Amino acid sequence: MPDLLPGEANLLWAYALIDGLAADGVTQAVISPGSRSTPLVLACDGHPAIELTVQVDERCAAFLALGLAKQSHKPVILIATSGSAPAHWYPAVIEASHSNIPLILVTADRPPELHGWGANQTTDQQRLFGSHLRAFHDPGPAQTNDAQRIQLHSLARKATMESQQPHPGPVQINIPFREPLLPNTPVQWPARPVETVSITPPETPDREAITQLSSELSGKPGFILCGATDLGADFAQAVTRLAKRVNCPILADPLSNLRHGSHDKACIIENYDAFIESQAEHLNPSWILRFGALPVSKGLLQYLDKCAAPQLVCDPYQQWPKLPPHARLSIAADPTLLCAAISALDLEPAPADWLATFTRINQTVASQMIPTCDDDQPFEGSLIHTLLDCLPNKSLLFSGNSMPIRQLDSWSGNSDKEIHIAANRGVSGIDGNLSTFIGMASGDYKAAVALLGDLAFYHDMNGLLAARDKDLVIVLINNNGGGIFGYLPQSALDSYEKYWNTATHLDFEHTATLYGLNYQRITRQSDFIPALELALNTKGPQLIEVLIDRDKSIAKHRHYRALAARQISG
Repeated sequence: MPDLLPGEANLLWAYALIDGLAADGVTQAVISPGSRSTPLVLACDGHPAIELTVQVDERCAAFLALGLAKQSHKPVILIATSGSAPAHWYPAVIEASHSNIPLILVTADRPPELHGWGANQTTDQQRLFGSHLRAFHDPGPAQTNDAQRIQLHSLARKATMESQQPHPGPVQINIPFREPLLPNTPVQWPARPVETVSITPPETPDREAITQLSSELSGKPGFILCGATDLGADFAQAVTRLAKRVNCPILADPLSNLRHGSHDKACIIENYDAFIESQAEHLNPSWILRFGALPVSKGLLQYLDKCAAPQLVCDPYQQWPKLPPHARLSIAADPTLLCAAISALDLEPAPADWLATFTRINQTVASQMIPTCDDDQPFEGSLIHTLLDCLPNKSLLFSGNSMPIRQLDSWSGNSDKEIHIAANRGVSGIDGNLSTFIGMASGDYKAAVALLGDLAFYHDMNGLLAARDKDLVIVLINNNGGGIFGYLPQSALDSYEKYWNTATHLDFEHTATLYGLNYQRITRQSDFIPALELALNTKGPQLIEVLIDRDKSIAKHRHYRALAARQISG
């Protein structure tokens, strides 16, 4: 067989890589335009198993891929050209690492002979993402024989596995290409059977660990903390059975997705943020069993810092090398299997009044914190109640960070509707929220809605390019700046508006026009329901901007908290 010419070798080398990724079930790739990455793009485009999405802005592309991977629970390929282009992925890579989201980062690179002497668009791409990667590979420039391409195919399959187990997250494959990047004549892609392999889930802990856990839980008052991680419908069934078995409450973060759904919610406590600190002296658990990431609630986090009860943390990937304060045990086990294993033991329930006390306080708070808007000015609490009431079953509600996720924590309540609440809480950034939402909105949802603040919306406006022709709704809560700082001591400083609130004073109707979104602006609470119903029943991307009076909003939040506190103490 004659030696391959460089351009032909590049394409076949790239195809071997992409085919290896597809062989283990990867089906989606997000690319940004560039020259050096051309063989990779053509390989994706020519592969029958790969669905290709183009996003011009690399930072938006990375968060779009993150959203696709969050929704599908499968690795997504991300491709960029050489130089500074993949550096724009960095925020999304950090988020993927902390949120355990599998991404395959394929960085096109200049060949070794162009490194180290100042050649254009050439930099060290092998240390771009540091400790946030699960693995790194650089197989070198394209080789010309079948045996080496088979090795690259195997390496790609290995990288796919590394992105999923033992600890899901991003993997980088750096691919240098020599010029010419393309052959003079079309290349015939090789035919390869696509084989898939199964991913082995984390195992149930050994009997000794289960026995230790059962001795901590049996007959003692405690609570299960389900933090800001969605562990799936099977987990919801398993953990609620366990809670009933031990007669203990589940403090459920909104992102645990335990507040909404068809599972039993008799033990679910969703209003703890309003009472957990004030009632700390009356709520003394003997143990705390935690699943998932730490919760959104600042009040609950402060309570955990002060509570002396031992924390038992289920950490299936052992991703946290240090135990939190007061933690006694870290359990490497599948959360669903762990709940089932404990429930199968002969456990004594906690005292009869333990769960009843939490339930009574939770219901008392709920009755006092139903928001009203007597002045018809939009208020976030009322907006969230309305939004959750209007969303159809099996909807996606993506929350921005900063204030929206905290307001969802306060006002989301509970229901039997299946509403998937999601957010980027790995490192809680306000960057990339729109792109992540658009990626997730590709899932099989009856409706897809994002609730974002004005600064988070501004941060990722380029991401709206990917919203074209998609049926989705963005509810933009515009309080003219960083409203979260209004709850912090910085708000008393003379320089607060300039250095912390940082209002942009942008007219977002122009943004909607630029990116082709249908636009509505709301200044009265009573106008929100008809605006939302119109948006949910109209094809294409929708933007509802809701203007909020920041000072009145803060006052109402504090008023409802005070009402709840008086009712509990009374």
